[in-house]
Amino acid sequence: MRLPSFPTIIRTFYTLAANTTTRALPQSRHSISPFTRAIVLKSMPTIPFLGSLFSSSSSQKDKMSYPVQKSDDEWQAVLNPEQFRILREKGTEAPYAGVYDKHMPSEGVYNCAACAAPLYKATHKFKSGCGWPAYFDSIPGAVTRHTDSTFGMSRTEIVCSNCGGHLGHVFKGEGYPTPKDERHCVNSVSLTFQNEEPAKGESKV
Repeated sequence: MRLPSFPTIIRTFYTLAANTTTRALPQSRHSISPFTRAIVLKSMPTIPFLGSLFSSSSSQKDKMSYPVQKSDDEWQAVLNPEQFRILREKGTEAPYAGVYDKHMPSEGVYNCAACAAPLYKATHKFKSGCGWPAYFDSIPGAVTRHTDSTFGMSRTEIVCSNCGGHLGHVFKGEGYPTPKDERHCVNSVSLTFQNEEPAKGESKV
Protein backbone atom coordinates (compact mmCIF):
# COMPACT_ATOMS: atom_id res chain seq x y z
CA MET A 1 0.00 0.00 0.00
CA ARG A 2 1.36 3.42 -0.95
CA LEU A 3 1.66 5.77 2.01
CA PRO A 4 0.53 9.42 1.64
CA SER A 5 3.20 12.08 1.16
CA PHE A 6 4.52 13.97 4.18
CA PRO A 7 2.75 17.26 3.22
CA THR A 8 -0.51 15.33 2.94
CA ILE A 9 -0.08 13.85 6.43
CA ILE A 10 0.68 17.31 7.87
CA ARG A 11 -2.35 18.80 6.16
CA THR A 12 -4.62 15.96 7.32
CA PHE A 13 -3.66 16.43 10.98
CA TYR A 14 -4.11 20.18 10.68
CA THR A 15 -7.54 19.88 9.12
CA LEU A 16 -8.89 17.29 11.58
CA ALA A 17 -7.71 19.14 14.67
CA ALA A 18 -8.64 22.64 13.54
CA ASN A 19 -12.08 21.44 12.34
CA THR A 20 -11.82 23.62 9.25
CA THR A 21 -12.68 23.11 5.61
CA THR A 22 -10.01 21.13 3.81
CA ARG A 23 -7.84 23.03 1.35
CA ALA A 24 -5.85 21.00 -1.11
CA LEU A 25 -2.08 21.10 -0.87
CA PRO A 26 0.21 20.93 -3.88
CA GLN A 27 0.87 17.24 -4.42
CA SER A 28 4.34 15.97 -5.10
CA ARG A 29 5.41 12.60 -6.49
CA HIS A 30 8.60 12.85 -4.50
CA SER A 31 8.95 12.54 -0.76
CA ILE A 32 10.29 15.45 1.24
CA SER A 33 13.97 15.22 2.13
CA PRO A 34 14.90 14.52 5.77
CA PHE A 35 16.34 18.06 6.02
CA THR A 36 13.12 19.68 4.81
CA ARG A 37 11.02 17.40 7.03
CA ALA A 38 13.06 18.49 10.07
CA ILE A 39 12.61 22.17 9.15
CA VAL A 40 8.83 21.75 8.80
CA LEU A 41 8.52 19.95 12.14
CA LYS A 42 10.60 22.58 13.92
CA SER A 43 8.45 25.35 12.46
CA MET A 44 5.13 23.70 13.29
CA PRO A 45 4.53 24.12 17.03
CA THR A 46 1.91 26.88 16.81
CA ILE A 47 -0.37 25.34 14.19
CA PRO A 48 -3.82 24.81 15.74
CA PHE A 49 -3.72 21.07 16.55
CA LEU A 50 -0.71 21.70 18.80
CA GLY A 51 -1.62 25.23 19.79
CA SER A 52 -2.57 24.44 23.36
CA LEU A 53 0.89 22.99 23.98
CA PHE A 54 3.16 25.14 21.85
CA SER A 55 1.53 28.61 21.63
CA SER A 56 3.93 31.54 21.75
CA SER A 57 4.49 33.27 25.05
CA SER A 58 2.75 36.65 25.11
CA SER A 59 3.90 38.16 28.39
CA GLN A 60 6.89 40.05 27.02
CA LYS A 61 5.07 41.23 23.92
CA ASP A 62 2.00 42.39 25.86
CA LYS A 63 4.16 44.62 28.07
CA MET A 64 5.52 46.50 25.05
CA SER A 65 3.96 49.56 23.49
CA TYR A 66 3.77 49.87 19.71
CA PRO A 67 3.04 52.98 17.61
CA VAL A 68 -0.26 51.52 16.33
CA GLN A 69 -2.55 50.64 19.23
CA LYS A 70 -6.01 49.08 18.83
CA SER A 71 -8.35 47.10 21.03
CA ASP A 72 -9.32 43.56 20.02
CA ASP A 73 -12.67 44.88 18.82
CA GLU A 74 -10.95 47.46 16.64
CA TRP A 75 -8.62 44.84 15.17
CA GLN A 76 -11.53 42.51 14.45
CA ALA A 77 -13.19 45.33 12.54
CA VAL A 78 -10.27 45.64 10.10
CA LEU A 79 -8.94 42.05 9.98
CA ASN A 80 -10.68 38.94 8.73
CA PRO A 81 -11.01 36.01 11.21
CA GLU A 82 -7.90 34.21 9.97
CA GLN A 83 -5.80 37.38 10.06
CA PHE A 84 -6.98 38.09 13.60
CA ARG A 85 -6.22 34.52 14.72
CA ILE A 86 -2.66 34.69 13.43
CA LEU A 87 -1.69 38.35 13.84
CA ARG A 88 -3.38 39.03 17.19
CA GLU A 89 -3.72 35.56 18.74
CA LYS A 90 -0.39 34.30 17.38
CA GLY A 91 -1.68 31.33 15.45
CA THR A 92 0.00 29.62 12.50
CA GLU A 93 -1.33 28.77 9.06
CA ALA A 94 -0.98 25.28 7.62
CA PRO A 95 2.34 24.51 5.89
CA TYR A 96 2.41 24.75 2.09
CA ALA A 97 -0.97 26.52 2.10
CA GLY A 98 0.05 30.21 2.19
CA VAL A 99 -0.28 32.41 -0.86
CA TYR A 100 3.31 33.69 -0.50
CA ASP A 101 5.03 30.35 0.14
CA LYS A 102 6.17 29.99 -3.47
CA HIS A 103 5.83 33.67 -4.35
CA MET A 104 9.27 34.74 -5.63
CA PRO A 105 9.14 38.25 -7.17
CA SER A 106 12.32 40.01 -8.25
CA GLU A 107 11.34 43.28 -6.61
CA GLY A 108 8.71 44.68 -4.28
CA VAL A 109 7.95 44.81 -0.57
CA TYR A 110 6.05 42.58 1.85
CA ASN A 111 4.03 44.66 4.31
CA CYS A 112 2.28 43.87 7.58
CA ALA A 113 -1.30 42.83 6.80
CA ALA A 114 -2.54 44.65 9.90
CA CYS A 115 -0.90 48.08 9.66
CA ALA A 116 0.77 48.12 6.20
CA ALA A 117 4.23 48.77 7.64
CA PRO A 118 6.97 47.51 5.27
CA LEU A 119 8.69 44.42 6.70
CA TYR A 120 10.65 42.55 4.03
CA LYS A 121 11.99 43.28 0.57
CA ALA A 122 11.53 40.77 -2.24
CA THR A 123 15.32 40.42 -2.33
CA HIS A 124 15.25 39.09 1.24
CA LYS A 125 13.09 36.11 0.28
CA PHE A 126 14.55 32.69 -0.52
CA LYS A 127 13.34 29.15 -1.21
CA SER A 128 13.66 27.16 2.00
CA GLY A 129 11.19 24.34 1.31
CA CYS A 130 9.83 24.69 4.85
CA GLY A 131 6.22 25.33 3.80
CA TRP A 132 6.08 28.98 4.84
CA PRO A 133 7.53 32.17 3.30
CA ALA A 134 11.20 32.47 4.29
CA TYR A 135 13.38 35.58 4.50
CA PHE A 136 17.05 35.82 5.47
CA ASP A 137 16.72 39.44 6.67
CA SER A 138 14.16 42.20 7.23
CA ILE A 139 13.96 45.92 6.62
CA PRO A 140 16.00 47.57 9.42
CA GLY A 141 13.87 48.19 12.50
CA ALA A 142 10.73 46.66 10.98
CA VAL A 143 10.72 43.43 12.98
CA THR A 144 10.97 43.01 16.75
CA ARG A 145 12.19 39.78 18.34
CA HIS A 146 11.00 38.16 21.57
CA THR A 147 12.30 35.05 23.30
CA ASP A 148 9.64 32.34 23.29
CA SER A 149 10.41 29.64 25.87
CA THR A 150 7.12 27.76 25.84
CA PHE A 151 7.10 23.95 26.17
CA GLY A 152 10.75 23.82 27.20
CA MET A 153 12.03 25.09 23.85
CA SER A 154 13.88 28.31 23.13
CA ARG A 155 12.57 29.97 19.99
CA THR A 156 12.55 33.55 18.80
CA GLU A 157 9.16 35.04 17.96
CA ILE A 158 9.06 37.90 15.46
CA VAL A 159 6.41 40.63 15.45
CA CYS A 160 5.74 43.81 13.48
CA SER A 161 7.54 46.70 15.21
CA ASN A 162 4.74 49.08 14.25
CA CYS A 163 1.68 47.23 15.62
CA GLY A 164 2.99 44.13 17.42
CA GLY A 165 1.28 41.74 15.00
CA HIS A 166 2.61 38.17 15.14
CA LEU A 167 4.62 37.22 12.05
CA GLY A 168 6.20 33.89 12.96
CA HIS A 169 9.59 32.78 14.29
CA VAL A 170 13.21 33.18 13.25
CA PHE A 171 15.66 30.27 13.19
CA LYS A 172 19.46 30.42 12.98
CA GLY A 173 22.25 28.11 11.94
CA GLU A 174 20.31 25.90 9.54
CA GLY A 175 22.96 26.09 6.83
CA TYR A 176 21.04 27.86 4.07
CA PRO A 177 23.32 29.49 1.46
CA THR A 178 22.10 33.03 2.17
CA PRO A 179 23.93 36.24 3.21
CA LYS A 180 22.76 35.65 6.80
CA ASP A 181 22.35 32.17 8.23
CA GLU A 182 18.83 32.99 9.43
CA ARG A 183 15.34 31.99 8.34
CA HIS A 184 12.43 34.26 9.17
CA CYS A 185 9.56 31.77 9.00
CA VAL A 186 6.55 34.02 8.36
CA ASN A 187 2.84 33.35 7.90
CA SER A 188 1.51 34.46 4.51
CA VAL A 189 -1.64 35.67 6.30
CA SER A 190 0.49 38.18 8.21
CA LEU A 191 1.65 39.79 4.96
CA THR A 192 0.53 41.74 1.94
CA PHE A 193 2.69 42.41 -1.11
CA GLN A 194 3.19 45.48 -3.25
CA ASN A 195 5.38 45.88 -6.29
CA GLU A 196 6.80 49.24 -5.25
CA GLU A 197 8.33 50.34 -1.97
CA PRO A 198 5.91 52.55 0.00
CA ALA A 199 6.70 56.09 1.00
CA LYS A 200 8.59 56.35 4.28
CA GLY A 201 6.29 56.45 7.28
CA GLU A 202 3.25 55.14 5.39
CA SER A 203 1.08 52.81 7.47
CA LYS A 204 -2.53 51.81 7.95
CA VAL A 205 -3.89 53.18 11.22
